[in-house]
Amino acid sequence: MIVVVGIGADGMHGLAPRSVHELRLAAVIYGAPRQLELLDDSITAPRRAWPSPMLPALPTLFDGLDTVHVVASGDPMLHGIGATLIRVFGAAAVRVLPHVSSVTLACSRLGWSVQDTEVISLVTADPRTAVRRGGQAVVLSRDGGTPATLAQVLTETGRGASEFTVLEQLGGPGERVHHTVAAEHFDGVVDDLNVIGVRYLPDDRRFHTLPDAEFAHDGQITKQGIRAVTLAALGPRPGELLWDVGSGSGSIAVEWCRSAPGLRAVAFERDPQRRDRIAANARAFGVAVDVRGAAPEDFAGAPAPSAIFVGGGITTPGLLDGCLAHLVSGGRLVANVVTAESEAVVIQRYSTIGGQLHRFQHYRGEPVGGFTGFRPAYPVTQWSVSKP
Repeated sequence: MIVVVGIGADGMHGLAPRSVHELRLAAVIYGAPRQLELLDDSITAPRRAWPSPMLPALPTLFDGLDTVHVVASGDPMLHGIGATLIRVFGAAAVRVLPHVSSVTLACSRLGWSVQDTEVISLVTADPRTAVRRGGQAVVLSRDGGTPATLAQVLTETGRGASEFTVLEQLGGPGERVHHTVAAEHFDGVVDDLNVIGVRYLPDDRRFHTLPDAEFAHDGQITKQGIRAVTLAALGPRPGELLWDVGSGSGSIAVEWCRSAPGLRAVAFERDPQRRDRIAANARAFGVAVDVRGAAPEDFAGAPAPSAIFVGGGITTPGLLDGCLAHLVSGGRLVANVVTAESEAVVIQRYSTIGGQLHRFQHYRGEPVGGFTGFRPAYPVTQWSVSKP
């Protein structure tokens, strides 16, 4: 049995009697040095710091031990070791005694409802993934440098007016709370044990597909209306990865990632300037898009996708075959084309392996003298298919 005990910055003083009792019974206690140092002399069991790297060692780390105790920060089931241990050993082998989480403590200091607050972990993630277009979040920091880095990223992405609160050593005798805005965040010394409360301003959250003007692009962009039907055809599902092939501005990759938390994308684009625009668009919306080079040459080494969108380059030799080869079983491929040559490729594939074929024609109202006429955009042919 593995018993995981959550502990706060107030140490033994803040523990519930049941948690103290468990630790006093322990034969051996694992944990990070910071948490192990919070234990007082009444805890006599040997203390062992986690090995580094920890994850590869976990499956055999406790061999030969009947019961193992673990101390963890706050609530071990909130971005903590508790969930990791259950994933490795199973729920029946792990018992968790949680402490008050840093998220709950932060919300209580800020006057925020926990259920209305997003939780974002930057313990291992890139700070750019904490950019939002509105709302509020408690951001879990990697170390004392995270607040300054995040404040800079928010300022660079047009969120410098965001309310920005750094909360250090929450619940402990050294607790400190500093309120400012992201653009004016001081670059001073911050304790490694900190979280950040962010109210993102300006708040311009939108949950539909975005207007084209929201993206940096050079004209090579899937237009808003077509983007909406393309996302419907791709059908994002929890935790999935998209390949956006011939990405252009990266608008499909960004919209895919915006559609639900935890979605990721890999964008393949031959042109280096467009790759820079894709990266800038991903930063602006705080989404996880891995930008790579040309397709199909740079497919090697990319994680297998659950869905693939082909927005350009479909006539490139080997591109469609490479996409279908890398797509997981049950995955979806959607291709949008506008030229006769590209259409010939998708119609030929449709005739041999099936799927669905659609053509979309959009018209836009424009002035014609003192009246209004409808100007057609290029018709878009869309082929979608699922891999057996």
